Amino acid sequence: MSFKHATLTTALLAAAGLAHAQSQPVIGLITKTETNPFFVKMKEGAAEAAKAHGAKLLSGAGKTDGDNAGQVTAMENMIAAGAKTILITPSDSKAIIPAIKKAREKGVMVIALDSPTDPADATDALFATDNYKAGVLIGQYAKAALAGKPAKIVTLDLFPGHPVGAQRHNGFLKGFGLAAPDAKSNELGKTPEVVCMADSFGDRAKGQTAMENCLQKAPDVNLVYTINEPAAAGAYNALKKAGKEKGVIIVSVDGGCEGVKNVGEGMIAATSQQYPLKMASMGVEAGIEYAKSGKKVSGYTDTGVTLIAAKPVAGVDSKDVKTGTELCWGKK
Repeated sequence: MSFKHATLTTALLAAAGLAHAQSQPVIGLITKTETNPFFVKMKEGAAEAAKAHGAKLLSGAGKTDGDNAGQVTAMENMIAAGAKTILITPSDSKAIIPAIKKAREKGVMVIALDSPTDPADATDALFATDNYKAGVLIGQYAKAALAGKPAKIVTLDLFPGHPVGAQRHNGFLKGFGLAAPDAKSNELGKTPEVVCMADSFGDRAKGQTAMENCLQKAPDVNLVYTINEPAAAGAYNALKKAGKEKGVIIVSVDGGCEGVKNVGEGMIAATSQQYPLKMASMGVEAGIEYAKSGKKVSGYTDTGVTLIAAKPVAGVDSKDVKTGTELCWGKK
C-alpha cells in the first residue's frame, strides 16, 4: 500500500470513528448519592442496558441525599458532554425543576427514576415504584402482625416535603387503617398512634440516632416504620442497644439483598421490594429510542412492588425470603 493510500485509509477510519461517536446515544444518570446500595444497583442496571445497546452512559450524583446543587452541576456537565437523555432521582423535588426546565428547552429528554418531581409533570416521564402502595402493604402487614395490640408507632421518615417520603409514610398509615392523606399529598400524616416522628434521611447512622431519640420520648414503642432498609438497620441497632429489639416490629421499603437478608434474620419483619435495576434499564431503553426516532416517553410507569416477609400473616399477600433474595432489586 502506498503512503498516499495509507494516509487516506487512516483518514477514512478516523472519519468513521467520529461518525460512530456522533451517532452513539449519550445518556446521563444522576442519583441522589453514590453510596446507597439502592442507587448502586440502579447504576448497575443502567450500565448493563447501555452496554447492550451501544450507548454511552455518563453518571453523577449528589454528595448526600438532598444535595440539589450537586445534581444541578452533574446535569449541566452531562448536557455539555452531549447527553440527549438524562435519568434522575431528584434529591429535592422542587429545587431541581429550573435545571430540568433548561435541559428540556435544549431538547434533552428528562426521565425521573424512583422519585417524582413536584409537580410530577416537570419531567417527560417517571419510572418508579408506586410508593403509596409500598407503604400500604407494610401497613397492612404491621396491623396483622400486632394482632390487636394497641399500636405505639415510631416513624423514621426521609425529610420534610419529599414526595417519596410522604407517599410511603401516608401509605403505611392508610394500610394500617389509620387516617392518612392521599397519595398526592407531600405532608406527613399524624395520628395519636404515632408517638414519635423523626427524619432519618434514609441513612443508617441517622436512623439509629433518630430511633435513640424516639426511645427517650416513647420507650414503650411496639412498631417502627422506616423509609428504607438502611434506616431500619439503624433503628434495629438502637433497639438492640436498649434491649428492646425482640418486642418491636420493624417494617420498611426497598427489598435490597441486604434488607431481605435482614428480614430472614428477624431484624425487619417485612419490607416492600422495589426494582431499581428495572427502572434504570427502562430509562436507558427509552433514551435509545429517543436517539433513534425522536420519540419521547411520557407519563408514569409503575415498575412494581412485592411484599417480602419471613412470616406470612392472614389476609396479606406476601412472598418469602427465598423469593425476595432471588428478586432483590431486580437482579438477573
